Amino acid sequence: MNENNRRPEAGAQMDFNARHVIEALRSGVPSRAVGEYFSEARPAMLRRIQDRMETVRETGRSGGMIFTGRYGEGKTHLLNTAFNMASAENMVVSFVSLGKETPVDKPYLLYPKIVANTYLPGAAQPGFRQKLEDLTQGSSISGELLAYAAKELKTDKLYFLLKAFLGTQEEDERYAFLADLEGDFTTGQTIKRSYRRITGSVAKFNQNFSKTKHGFDYFCFLSHLFRQLGYAGWVLLFDEAELIGGMGKKARAKSYVEIQRFLRPSPKLEGVFSLFAFSSSYVEDVIDKKKEEENIQTTYAEDPDALTAATATVNAILNAPELAPLTKDEILQVLLSIQEFHGRAYGWTPDVSAEAIYDATEAGGYLLRTKIRVAIEFFDQLYQYGEAGRTRITELGRESFEEDDTPELEDAEEL
Repeated sequence: MNENNRRPEAGAQMDFNARHVIEALRSGVPSRAVGEYFSEARPAMLRRIQDRMETVRETGRSGGMIFTGRYGEGKTHLLNTAFNMASAENMVVSFVSLGKETPVDKPYLLYPKIVANTYLPGAAQPGFRQKLEDLTQGSSISGELLAYAAKELKTDKLYFLLKAFLGTQEEDERYAFLADLEGDFTTGQTIKRSYRRITGSVAKFNQNFSKTKHGFDYFCFLSHLFRQLGYAGWVLLFDEAELIGGMGKKARAKSYVEIQRFLRPSPKLEGVFSLFAFSSSYVEDVIDKKKEEENIQTTYAEDPDALTAATATVNAILNAPELAPLTKDEILQVLLSIQEFHGRAYGWTPDVSAEAIYDATEAGGYLLRTKIRVAIEFFDQLYQYGEAGRTRITELGRESFEEDDTPELEDAEEL
C-alpha cells in the first residue's frame, strides 16, 4: 500500500456534496451537481452554447441549436452544464428527454412534460405554480398578460382562462385553471361557464381551441410570462433526441417540423433558447439508412411550408457541431477531478499519479462514461484495500433506431 494514500482517521470530515457527485457518477445517472463541477472538458462547445444563449438573453429573440456526440461521450453532462450556466444568468430552465412519453411531434403532449421539469433560477425543485398564484387582478403584469393572450396568440382561450382565474376565489376553479396552464387542458365549456359566472359576460372565443392545432400557444404564453416576471429568458434542453429515429415515418417527419419551431421560432416565442442533443450516429442510421429526405418529400408533397421546415431541421442535424473526442489531457483533467472529489467524499487522501489513473481506466474502453466508472472503482479499491487491480466495466449497448411498430393514428381534434 502506498503510505501516501491515507485512510480516514476517526472523526474525519466527509463532504456530502462531493459524495453526491461521486454517487451520481458511479450510477451513470447525469446530475446537475456533476455538471456544475465538471465543465472544463468541453470549452469550445460550451463557449458556442454560451454565446448563443447570451444573444437570446440580451435581444429577447428566440433561437436554438443542435449538437451531436457519440454514445456515452458526455451529451447529457453538457446539457447539465448548460442548465447551470442558464440558471446563473437568471434564466428559467426546462430539461426533458425526448421519447414515446415526451414526443416532440405532439406539442400538446410535450408541453406538460416540459412544465413538469421547469426550474426557476436557483430552484432545487421544478415548478412555478406559486408565481401564477401570486398574480392579482388589476396588477400591471396581469394586465400585460391579458393583453398578450387576447391579441398575440392563435386563439384567445388563454385570455378568458386567465380573466376567470384572476376573478375567482373558488379553490376548485383556481386549481382547474392552474392545471390547464400546466398542460391538463380545461375544456372551453368549463371556461365559458366560469367566465360568465365571474364577470357576467359571455366568453366569445375567436375560434374553438384544439390542443392538436393550438398547443404551441401555451409555449408562447409561458415565454411571455417568464419575461414579464423578470426572468432573462427560458432555456429548453432536449436530451436523447435520437430516439426520434425509432418513430414511424410520419411521426419522424412531423418531429422535424416541430423542432424547427424551436430552432427558428416566430416572434411569438420570446427569449427562448432551445438546445437539442442527438447521437452522432443519427445521420448514418436514420437520415441515410431510412432515406429521410425522401420520406419528408413524400410526406409533405402537398405542404410546402412543412416541407421547408422539415428539410431545414434535417440539414441542421447534418451540419450540427459534434462533441470532439476528448484528448488525453482533457481526460486526465476529468480523472484528476474525480480523484479530488473521491477524497473529499470519503475523507481520505488518494495520492496517485495522473498516469496511473489513466492506465487504470484503459480497461474501460473509449467511452468517457465507462472511464469515469472505472476510475471510481479504482479509487474505491484503493480506499477499501489500499491497492487496486485492473478493473473492467463492460460497455453499455449502443442505441437502437428500429422503428416503432405501433400503428400511427391521426390526432383526434379536441374542441
